[in-house]
Amino acid sequence: MNISGNVVDIKAKRIYTGTVHVERGRISRIDETGPETSGAPYLLPGFIDAHVHVESSMVVPSEFARMAVVHGTVATVSDPHEIGNVLGVAGVEYMIANGKQVPFKFYFGVPSCVPATVFETAGATIGVDDVHALLKKEDVRYLAEMMNWPGVLYKDADVIAKIALAQRYEKVVDGHAPGLRGEQARSYIEAGMSTDHECFTAEEALDKLKYGMKIIIREGSAARNFEALIGILADHADSIMFCSDDKHPDSLEDGHINLLVRRAQAKGLDIFNILKAACINPVEHYGLSVGQLRAGDAADFIVVDNLRDFTVLQTFIDGTLVAERGKTKIGRTPVSIVNAFAIGAKQAVDFQMAAPKSGQLRVIEAIDGQLVTNALLFSPKVVNGFAVADTERDLLKIAVVNRYQEARPAVAFIKNFGLTRGAIASSVGHDSHNILVVGVDDESIARAVNLIIAEKGGVSAVDGTTEYVLPLPVAGIMSADDGYVVAKQYKHIDALAKGMGSTLGAPFMSLSFMGLLVIPSLKLSDKGLFDGEDFKLLSEQD
Repeated sequence: MNISGNVVDIKAKRIYTGTVHVERGRISRIDETGPETSGAPYLLPGFIDAHVHVESSMVVPSEFARMAVVHGTVATVSDPHEIGNVLGVAGVEYMIANGKQVPFKFYFGVPSCVPATVFETAGATIGVDDVHALLKKEDVRYLAEMMNWPGVLYKDADVIAKIALAQRYEKVVDGHAPGLRGEQARSYIEAGMSTDHECFTAEEALDKLKYGMKIIIREGSAARNFEALIGILADHADSIMFCSDDKHPDSLEDGHINLLVRRAQAKGLDIFNILKAACINPVEHYGLSVGQLRAGDAADFIVVDNLRDFTVLQTFIDGTLVAERGKTKIGRTPVSIVNAFAIGAKQAVDFQMAAPKSGQLRVIEAIDGQLVTNALLFSPKVVNGFAVADTERDLLKIAVVNRYQEARPAVAFIKNFGLTRGAIASSVGHDSHNILVVGVDDESIARAVNLIIAEKGGVSAVDGTTEYVLPLPVAGIMSADDGYVVAKQYKHIDALAKGMGSTLGAPFMSLSFMGLLVIPSLKLSDKGLFDGEDFKLLSEQD
């Protein structure tokens, strides 16, 4: 097979007309035939998502691959800690096995923090011995994001043992330390953390770069730091990568890493620096077996219309054409169902909350486009001795329902979801994946939760007599269906939530992070409100 066009040599920072010759899945040679040709397509290495939780796309790896290749993605650095929190090692092995069914390069890591904290109920534990067993596998490439940064700084025995195992097997360790600066950041990095995708500001990123950490610029469905960080690329091109982290199916259908490349180019940044971040740096940092458009490399490359729009005309992986002009060429594969769901239906009374004796209600403030939240205080609206939602002030009820065992739901209040009626719920609830629900009345909240319980996983919306659920039977967080069908279903339920008043860009993605305790400031687990600054559960007296 021979493919001709403008060849982009990222490392040499040059473009020339040439022909790429492919034999048995590898590039046998590249013939240079002249200078860059106006109007001709461009050949460049495929894009790589440097940090993603495939499960957040709500489809299994084989379906994720079918959708991603259309946008020129040829590989991902994937942390399977979502399914790890539900099913443990068996969940990690499920993701690896499913990903191998398709011509796509998944590189999975070992979840380092399952459960993420001791302040929530997860479905499984991945301990030191489990981490050891997984790191020994050739197809496991790294120790995934070490969210327990206090454990690193204060030398928790299990945390240090996991890091030492990764170093023993010469596998890198991903970091996760939002807001960490100065000497604490230095100590965290010197302990072996090599990347961070959680920087809020350029100043924070520069602080971490100073101590040798690589920064991953993230643009997902809910959490986005592209605008805050892209300016650092010019001076730190060797230490920057791109990722999506968490991307819902509708967003994945619209685009992937190609969108970040396009936006960076539109800002006038050097095209070779942009492509180094998107195509080369992940390969070198993680030691991926992904071709870089060189003679002898695996034939993993893409053909785009130009270096402005980056419309992907063709995607090749190991010399196989896997996507062409917006259509995937990867066929569907059978999807097996694995899960852990052990609760029955709930009643409206289960979500009642007595008015606080202090007269003050601690409220989570959601921030659109961010994982961080604020902690607010409000006087509640009280009816018959119970604190109830107040849509005039956008103070809605939020609850977390333990899905692994019968327990009373944890109930609190939240601001900025904007619902004026009904309720939305999801069993995609980082990191333990209990059921999260936000609503304006207890009856709607119970109905939304019960729709999910009946399907043993899903996202749901209840608006008066209208009920809709997108089933997610694989671990309660992924569908077994065609990814494009799932994207269509998700767009429908997303529109329902917005029609009920939500002003958030991605209400279900934002909801899924309201239980993520490792991100400050105020979150809710199945055990109660959690202070992410002081890292403790809160009582009414706090």
